[in-house]
Amino acid sequence: MTTAVEAVIFDWGGTLTPWHTVDARDAWLTYARAYLPGAPHEQVAALAERLHLAEDAAWVAVREQHTSTTIAQVFAAAGVDASSGAHASAVAAYESAWEPHTWTDPDAEPTLRGLRGRGIRTGLLSNTLWTREHHQRILDRDQIGSLFDGLVFSSEIGWAKPHPEAFWASMAAVGVSDADRVVFVGDRPFEDIHGARSAGMRTVLVPHSDIPDYQRGHTEATPDAVVHRLQDIIDVVDRWIG
Repeated sequence: MTTAVEAVIFDWGGTLTPWHTVDARDAWLTYARAYLPGAPHEQVAALAERLHLAEDAAWVAVREQHTSTTIAQVFAAAGVDASSGAHASAVAAYESAWEPHTWTDPDAEPTLRGLRGRGIRTGLLSNTLWTREHHQRILDRDQIGSLFDGLVFSSEIGWAKPHPEAFWASMAAVGVSDADRVVFVGDRPFEDIHGARSAGMRTVLVPHSDIPDYQRGHTEATPDAVVHRLQDIIDVVDRWIG
């Protein structure tokens, strides 16, 4: 029996990018040093800690309430003057600190092209604090930005995975209305697999991420398929569509 697949939607971090364990405090220290050049270490460390705590609170809200936050709200909660020239320089330093952790899996481009060559729409749905513009620069840098029919970032929509509204927003972005004709690919059993299944989608798990226990949700759903390379998704989809 064949089953229609109209779209495949991907998570970003840990799925389209390889998993990296990142010390968030170090990234915020990089920001704080650039924001407060020449300031005493204690003052720099205090700002970095405020930023870290504000970001951590945002991710707690994502996991527990499934609501989103923006990077601008994190800066505001930490008392940062986002209109200053120092802030602009510090953001550039912060993004540079993150850059090594943003590179796309080499399998992503051929996988996306293979799906699109089969007439399947492709999308991205990411839980993120970052702006669309920042993500778009990353995707374009790695030459995959033009290979998506729709991009949805939780920082723009008010909801975050695993809330069904986030997944339905991603369906609307790629122009598909039937959830059972959509495949979601992700690395997190709670946000990605449980969330997508709750929204009516089929699911593929990429189980490479070393997710800390405190980030694991209350439900780890069983995926419809498991792959160990992104390109294996094409074989899975081919089986489903016969």
